[in-house]
Amino acid sequence: MGKSSNSRRRSAAAAGAVVETVDGGLAQLVPDPDRGRAWTLLIDGAPQSHVDLDDPGYLSFEYQRRLGHVIDLVAPPGRPVQVVHLGGGAFTLARYVAATRPRSTQQVVERDAALVQLVRRELPLDPGARIRVRSVDAREGLGKVPEGWADLVIADVFSGARTPAHLTSTEFLDAVRRVLRPGGVYAANLADGPPLAHLKGQIATAGARFTELAVVADPAVWRGKRFGNAVLVAADVQLPVGELTRRCASDPHSGRVEHGRSLRDFTGGAVAVTDAVAVASPSPPPSVFR
Repeated sequence: MGKSSNSRRRSAAAAGAVVETVDGGLAQLVPDPDRGRAWTLLIDGAPQSHVDLDDPGYLSFEYQRRLGHVIDLVAPPGRPVQVVHLGGGAFTLARYVAATRPRSTQQVVERDAALVQLVRRELPLDPGARIRVRSVDAREGLGKVPEGWADLVIADVFSGARTPAHLTSTEFLDAVRRVLRPGGVYAANLADGPPLAHLKGQIATAGARFTELAVVADPAVWRGKRFGNAVLVAADVQLPVGELTRRCASDPHSGRVEHGRSLRDFTGGAVAVTDAVAVASPSPPPSVFR
C-alpha cells in the first residue's frame, strides 16, 4: 500500500532535518511541511519545541499554548514584562513574549550549551529582542537573577523527557520566589501519567510556597487515562482563573482548569517534596511519541 499524503509530507520533512549531537542527546530540527519557515525540535525522538520564524506568536504544542495564555494574562496586553525561562529548547516562549510584548526583558537558562548554539545558528533570535541566554543549570541560573526582578518565571525543564529531581522541591521554589517581584507569577510545565502521584506532589509542593494555585490539563489526563502535560500556575495574588479557563476551553485541544478546593481535594493528602526526598518526574511510555 502506498504512503498517505500525510506520511509523504512527514518523510519529506524528515529528509530536510538538521541533525546534530548536543549535550542532552541527538537533536533534530525537522521542518514543518505545513508552515513555510517552521521547525520542530526533537531530542532523542521526544518533541521539545515548535517554532515558526515567520510567526513567533503561533504556538503549536498544546502545553505551550497554555503557557502562552499565562503570558497573555500576567499583565495588561502589550505591556513589557521581565521573564525568566528555565529551560530554553528552541526559545519558543521567549520568542512569543518578544512578539506579543515588545521591549520585554528576558533571561533564558538552558544548560545544554550545544543545543543553544544549534538553535542560535539554525533558528536565529530577533537581534532586537532583549533576550539573554545562560548555559547553566536552572537552579544555578536562578541564583544569578537579581532578587525581585521577574514578573514571571516559567519552568519547562526536561532531561531525557523527565524533569530533574532538584527542580521539583520546596527549596527550588524558594529560589523561584526570591527572583519574583511581589505579585509575580510562577508557571511550570509538568508531565505525568496514572496514578498522577508526581502531579499531586508538585501541586502540594507549590501550595506550600504560594497561596494561589491553578492547574490546566487535558480532561483525559485529569481522569488518569493517559500520560500528558499539565501546566501549574502559582502566585501570592489572585489568579485570572475565569479568563484562563475560557481561553483553555476554546483551544484546539481544550484543557480543563482546576483551582481552589477541587484542586486541594485532587491532591488527596499528598505532601510537599523537599530536596531530601525529591525524584525526577516519571518517564513517559514509548507510545507517547509515536
